[in-house]
Amino acid sequence: MQPNIYNFFKFLNQEEQRPIPFRAKLIYASETLTPQELNVEGDLDLENTPITFLPEGLKVIGDLWLANCKNLTSLPEGLTVEGNLYLTDCISLKKLPEGLTVESDLYLRSTPITSLPKDLKAEGSLDLEDCKNLTSLPEGLKVVEGDLNLANCTSLKELPKGLTVEGLLDLRNTPITSLPEGLTVGGNLYLGGTSLSTKTDEKIRDMIGPNGYINGKIFR
Repeated sequence: MQPNIYNFFKFLNQEEQRPIPFRAKLIYASETLTPQELNVEGDLDLENTPITFLPEGLKVIGDLWLANCKNLTSLPEGLTVEGNLYLTDCISLKKLPEGLTVESDLYLRSTPITSLPKDLKAEGSLDLEDCKNLTSLPEGLKVVEGDLNLANCTSLKELPKGLTVEGLLDLRNTPITSLPEGLTVGGNLYLGGTSLSTKTDEKIRDMIGPNGYINGKIFR
């Protein structure tokens, strides 16, 4: 089935699919009457559905819920979500598309992704906990405006240089052995289960904001 809007709605309207609670505004080309773009003016909830694809040209003004979509293998290039994007437990989703924009939080917990797109635009928190195949973060990732959760990312060995995390940074149970130059954490830093868990030297403490904790303890 092709990833276009016609087949998308055909799939959703099959008898075995549950009702989908969303309002959609279709923009048609005046000559062909073929859908060229799909704007969802609110939340789009497809959680726990057997969908395998989303249509090209999709823009969601609110949140996009795709958690536990076990058959979802890809997202369309240029997907824009103005709210949160929930992809937790999408066990067949191995990569994210180029041009992905998420204007709030991005939840990728327990997915098999190995990396993030170089041009990813995520303006809130990044939840990557239990992404055990994740081997790297893009070098261009300089600022995470919320929290960065990397707990149990057992293949991730390093962070990009010059990274700023405005919220908390969770590195528990990762094989990371050192923190990069220029790292700044505005909230708490969690290092349990790493070789850094017993280190509280001045260099690490200087990376933490004035109200931040390291492993639940304050050193200011």
